[in-house]
Amino acid sequence: MIRNRLSLAALACALAASPAAAQTARQTAAPTAADADKFVADVEKYMAVRGVDSARIQWVNATYITDDTDALVAKDSAELTDLQVRYALDAAKFQKAPGLSPDTKRKLDLLRGSITLPAPTTAGASTALAEASTRMTSLYGKGKGTLDGKPINGSDIEAAMGTTRDPAKLKEMWVSWHDNVGAPMRKDYATMAGIANKGAVELGYSDVGAMWRSGYDMPPAEFAALTDKLWKEVEPLYLALHTYTRWKLNEKYGDAVQAKTGPIRADLLGNMWAQEWGNIYDIVAPKGAGDLGFDTGDLLTAKGYDARKMVKAGEGFYSSLGMAPLPTSFWERSQFTKPADREVVCHASAWDVDNKDDLRIKMCIKVNGDDFVTIHHELGHNYYQRAYNTQPYLYLNGANDGFHEAIGDFVALSITPDYLVQIGLLDKAKVPSADKDIGLLLRQAMDKVAFLPFGLLMDKWRWRVFDGSIKPENYEAGWNALRLQYQGVVPPVARDETKFDPGAKYHIPAGVPYTRYFLARLLQFQFYQAACKQAGWKGPLHRCSFYGNKAVGAKLDAMLKMGQSKPWPDALQAFTGTREMSGKALVEYFAPLKTWLDQQNKGKPQGW
Repeated sequence: MIRNRLSLAALACALAASPAAAQTARQTAAPTAADADKFVADVEKYMAVRGVDSARIQWVNATYITDDTDALVAKDSAELTDLQVRYALDAAKFQKAPGLSPDTKRKLDLLRGSITLPAPTTAGASTALAEASTRMTSLYGKGKGTLDGKPINGSDIEAAMGTTRDPAKLKEMWVSWHDNVGAPMRKDYATMAGIANKGAVELGYSDVGAMWRSGYDMPPAEFAALTDKLWKEVEPLYLALHTYTRWKLNEKYGDAVQAKTGPIRADLLGNMWAQEWGNIYDIVAPKGAGDLGFDTGDLLTAKGYDARKMVKAGEGFYSSLGMAPLPTSFWERSQFTKPADREVVCHASAWDVDNKDDLRIKMCIKVNGDDFVTIHHELGHNYYQRAYNTQPYLYLNGANDGFHEAIGDFVALSITPDYLVQIGLLDKAKVPSADKDIGLLLRQAMDKVAFLPFGLLMDKWRWRVFDGSIKPENYEAGWNALRLQYQGVVPPVARDETKFDPGAKYHIPAGVPYTRYFLARLLQFQFYQAACKQAGWKGPLHRCSFYGNKAVGAKLDAMLKMGQSKPWPDALQAFTGTREMSGKALVEYFAPLKTWLDQQNKGKPQGW
């Protein structure tokens, strides 16, 4: 996850002493193109200054959660929300000026739609919004579940969900986390959604969901239709994986725990949110071809890797593409492991505090394969941030938010056995042979493919909350209905409307839009396919690694440098040669697995 440099996802940036820009809009009855140009220039100037202080306040709060840092970030967030709303309203006025240059028009569009959770101009609204948001994120950061009746924190319970195979213990962890973390924030979430919706209406949008969907260089309804189209392209692959996984879980646990038909019990899938299933690969591995011959976590441990050395390895991949090393301050200021003496937000994120070179990641790294992949992902944000840091302030972002999430993910697809050999983690003699390819693809699909419906439904739920289709008294039922519809999973116990299971996932209380992750899962395969073609790769796509290919790195860097200065199809075309997002590259990557799954699933009911 990127911590949006307080850029557009949080204009939380700037504008502290910027009365001049606002006065221009208020004093000019019929603003001119020159007025609009000056307004944008003033806004960008002030944003670049104020944003640094705001980023530091948020960093301290995320890495040192106390009542005092909660109060500081709530106060700062309220002030910045007021500024965001004021400037978005002014941007809307300047959009009416005749003769706007394409550059100024684009910046005004970005400025108007840049607030993730806007507050209306009503007195006290921004304070109430900030306080509700801060309470929820603080509750999440300090949240604990239980295992064997004993408290267990967020990062530890996530790890335990991936290794525990006792269904009673899995149920305990799932229920305790969702009850302790999600349920208490239900009222605050309703407050936050209500206030933000009023703010979105004031800015000229029908609701917050429409506002979020407007940020993709197309009308909101058109973007919603695009996400449905993309899902239909990949849904058959997911259904095949779901059918096979359900069958293997039934073999493992029996009918009393997991039935042969119907949905899958969510806590059995190796992940608190059933969003990625790779942790239960040992349960689903194909006989004879399932043993990949190595475990990345075991390789890291055997070679004496710690958190810092894992990050160094990730940096090494980007360096091999010709990109400059990370600055010294990155190594001094990042949080790599969970401090023993204080509460922190362990959810992994990448930061660019000063929009220049104060790059950081915040993680609670454990020496395992999942975190090795996450490191490559988070560093992708940092290298993207640095690549576009010479753009004007309002273009300091990814081509769209899916791009930002996809960069590190597509690099992480190159964590192949050959790559592990090249960096000295895996003995060349232990590289899996071709007969292990189904195992390799299944292991990848358990994360990459399993995630797709979850990545889509997170915002499907919020879009319906914001447009009123799901009302506060039906939050839980609406959430579980969508999880059943798209994922085919159900909670391990009955859930009523005293619960709030959406809140048990970080991005809900933090107000982070999630469609970006669905898009990223598809874009990463488009980027990966393009990079492998550029590298002249001739073998199976899933074994391609472009590690060390500076020509690929140069072309990638050229796209990254564009930031958000052009519509995302321009950026996509610059690297891949096409202007259309598609799930077809992902389907091609997993085609051999789909054929195998269909063979395994013969005679078994599909769906739920």
